[in-house]
Amino acid sequence: MSSPFSVHFNARVFRLRCVPKAALALSFLAAIHGALAAPQPLTLGEAQMRAVARSRQLGAQDQAITAANEMAVAAGQRPDPVLKVGIDNLPVSGADRLSLGNDFMTMRRIGLSQELTRADKLHWRSARYQIEGDKALAQKDVALAAIQRDTAIAWLEVFYTEQMVSAVSAQLAVSRQEIEAAEGAYRGGRGSSADILAARSALLALDDRASEIGRRQRTAYTMLARWTGEDTSVAGAPDINRIRLDPASLDTDLAHHPEISVLNKQEDIAQADANLARANQHTDWSVEVAFQQRGPAYANMVSVGISVPLQWDRKNRQDRELAAKLALVEQTKAERDEMLRGHVAETRSTIIAWQSGRERTARYTRESLPLASERSQAVLAAYRGGKAPLADVLVARRGEVELRLQALEVELETARLWAQLNFLFPEGGTAQHSAANSHQESK
Repeated sequence: MSSPFSVHFNARVFRLRCVPKAALALSFLAAIHGALAAPQPLTLGEAQMRAVARSRQLGAQDQAITAANEMAVAAGQRPDPVLKVGIDNLPVSGADRLSLGNDFMTMRRIGLSQELTRADKLHWRSARYQIEGDKALAQKDVALAAIQRDTAIAWLEVFYTEQMVSAVSAQLAVSRQEIEAAEGAYRGGRGSSADILAARSALLALDDRASEIGRRQRTAYTMLARWTGEDTSVAGAPDINRIRLDPASLDTDLAHHPEISVLNKQEDIAQADANLARANQHTDWSVEVAFQQRGPAYANMVSVGISVPLQWDRKNRQDRELAAKLALVEQTKAERDEMLRGHVAETRSTIIAWQSGRERTARYTRESLPLASERSQAVLAAYRGGKAPLADVLVARRGEVELRLQALEVELETARLWAQLNFLFPEGGTAQHSAANSHQESK
């Protein structure tokens, strides 16, 4: 006689065999689709690529570059010719009042005038907008570096808060086992109610710490989703022991930093404005040609004229305008030099802090954490041998957890410094490659 279990199992097999193959295929495909649709953990590089791809700020800078390039072409053209139409010497009284053909002085006039702008003025007007385009390109590099840096920091926050959650979760499981052990010892007459209360208090403290770390983890996920557009976990361990900067050549390297490049372009713009002001010290002539039609009894006429602006107060107008533009050039140079000094000092300080963080992390990994683990094991062995109370075990466990969390905090802070240093310059930036050409052209 078959057992109830075998009957139930055979019934399940029978029902499975009766399921249509199409339904099994659909179930299989649905399972595959669910697995594929689940968000995959992101590596640091993938997170940065997604952040760059979905950034609207980079697209805005592209539009600024396009606008400047279009204006560079327009500014290099001469002004449009001016069409002039009018009536000269129209009588307003007498027998020929308002007559267009009776008076010999009355003329209907149509003409054109054209300003003959000097070539050097057209060049500097166009060059200024070309440099504006280069400045927008440098600003795009600033934005790209910021996106990569902030995405890296958000990714690192997720990575290390996940490590913290794992450390606290493991200790929570141990704390619950300690409560069960304390209750068992109390029931067996080997422990006291104070041990149970101490174990429960330790669990409550861990629960509170887990809640705080959980809040930090949710915040970290939110910030990463702000850049990548997806709330997901991360994959891979970051290598925060190397940076792309060479401390020996820091002064030279930071001279090409995107923010310094922006100020270089600002200096070039100021210099182009000064060159244009210098060119404005020479006047532009205008040429005018007009045809005058008179009455049938009189001959028609043609007029040709030249207009020349008179710089009658040059020392108080054109010369002072040039002096103002040259002062702006010096102002931009001073601001750039001051920013460069600040960048160098700040970066050197960040490198020192990063190196110190690496040393502290190595000390935690090599000495402090193994020592805390050995102490916990020793106190636990003493407790099992009846030579130490449960309170000593709880203190040792709590100290080990706090030390692990402290080590992760130090490593997280070191990782933030690494991201700030490693992404001072953008990966895939373009503005620094065109820095020399327009900077030299404007001199």
